[in-house]
Amino acid sequence: MTTVTDYGVTADGFVLKPLDVILSESFERARAVFPGADLTGTSALRKLLETAAAEDGELWKRLEDLYYANFLSTAAGDALSLLGEETGLERAALASTGTVHVTLENGLEGRTYVLPEGAVLVTAATGTDPVRAFGTVAAVRLDRDHPGADVDVVAFEPGPDGDVGHETITGIDPAYRSVYLSDLGAADFTVTNPAGTSGGTGREPDAAYRGRLLGLARNLWTVESVAQAALGVGGVLDVVVSDPLGGVDVSQSYFDLFNFDQRAFSSERRVGQPYFFTVVVAHDFRWPWNTTGPVPGVFERVGAAVDAVRPIGVHADIVEADHIEVGVRATLVVVPGSDHTALLSAVRRRLAADIAGLRLGGDVLYARVVSAFVEQPGVLDVQGLRLRRVPAAFGRITFGDVPFQRVIAETAVGENLVMGPTELAVFAPDGDSFDVTVVTG
Repeated sequence: MTTVTDYGVTADGFVLKPLDVILSESFERARAVFPGADLTGTSALRKLLETAAAEDGELWKRLEDLYYANFLSTAAGDALSLLGEETGLERAALASTGTVHVTLENGLEGRTYVLPEGAVLVTAATGTDPVRAFGTVAAVRLDRDHPGADVDVVAFEPGPDGDVGHETITGIDPAYRSVYLSDLGAADFTVTNPAGTSGGTGREPDAAYRGRLLGLARNLWTVESVAQAALGVGGVLDVVVSDPLGGVDVSQSYFDLFNFDQRAFSSERRVGQPYFFTVVVAHDFRWPWNTTGPVPGVFERVGAAVDAVRPIGVHADIVEADHIEVGVRATLVVVPGSDHTALLSAVRRRLAADIAGLRLGGDVLYARVVSAFVEQPGVLDVQGLRLRRVPAAFGRITFGDVPFQRVIAETAVGENLVMGPTELAVFAPDGDSFDVTVVTG
C-alpha cells in the first residue's frame, strides 16, 4: 500500500488531504505543545481538535474545487460558465416548453384528422410584440367522437422570449397550414394554451456545455470550424463535412501535391469555377428544413452560419441528411399480472432515449435494443426481435399523382441495423413500424 505524503497541488493534480491525516497531525502538534495532554475519546481537547479538523477538511475540499475549476474538463457551474466566456462561447439558453389544447371543428363522421408532430403554432402579434412560434412534440389524432386532446409544445427559438402567458398561443401558422393541412376541407383545428410556457430562462447543463467547449475549433478555415458553426445552429443534431480536396482545410496534404501552374484541383474542375464542399446536416425534424412562416429554416440558418467561417471562393453545399425511421417487431414475454400498457410505454421511452443519442452514420445495435426490453421489470424474455427501418419510397411508374409508399425493411434476428454515412436513425414509437406483441409467460 502506497502512503501519500504530498498533498495539495502536485504533478499528478490536486491530492486531497483526508480527515484522518488532518486529525493525526493535530494530535501531534497538541502533544508537542502540551506534553502528556489527555487525547482520549472523552477529553475536551480532543473534541476541540476534532471540530477544528472537520472545518479544515471542508477547506481542503474547497481548495480542491477551486483547483479543478480552472480546467474545462473538470469545472462545473459558474466556474465553467466563466471559462466559456473567456473562450468566447457562452452557455446556451434553453427553449420554453408548455402544453396546448387542440380542438377539432366541423370534422366529418368516420374520418380521423391528424395534426402532425412538429406542427408550427404561433401567438398573436400584438403591437410591438412579435409572433412567437412553437412546435408540437407529438402527433395529435382527432375525430368527431374525440374532438380534443392536449399536446406538449416547445419554442423554436430558445431564450426567455418563449415564456408566454396563458391563452396567447392562438392557432396554426398560416404558411404551415397551407403546405401541410391543405386537405382539411371544412374541418379545422383550434389551439389554445390553458397555462403559460416556461423554461426559457434556463441554461444548458454542464455536460452539454462542456462538450461544446472541448470541441471548440481554435482556428479558422478548417473542417472543424465549419462543423462547429453548423452545430451551433438551434435544431441541428449532427453534421458531416465532406472536403476531399482540402478547399476548407488548408492543412491537408493536397496543397503540397498540386502544381498550380499546370492543373486545377482536379481534372474535372475547370479554372474559374468555384470550389464547393458538402455539409450534411441532421436536424430535429420539428424544425422545418426551409423557412416556414415565422420559423427560419435549418437550411438558411446553417448556410448563414457557415458563410461566416468559410474561405473566400469556397462555397458550402448544404444537404439534408436522410432521417431513417426505426422501429422493432418482437414478442415480449412477461410475468402474469404485468401492466402491458405501462411496460410498452417504458420500452418506448428507453428506445427513444438510446436512439436519440446516435449521430450520423451510427448503427442501431441489436444488443442495446434487447437491453431496452429485458431490463424492464416483469420481462421474462423477448423473442423474434427484428429491427425495422422505414425509408421513404415513391412510385416510379405512374399515371397522375405520384403515390407515397411506406416500405418497411427488416433485419434478421440478431443483426444490427446499419446506417449509411448520411443517415440518422429516428425512433418511431407509434404506427406500424413498432409492432410488439405482449404475452404472459
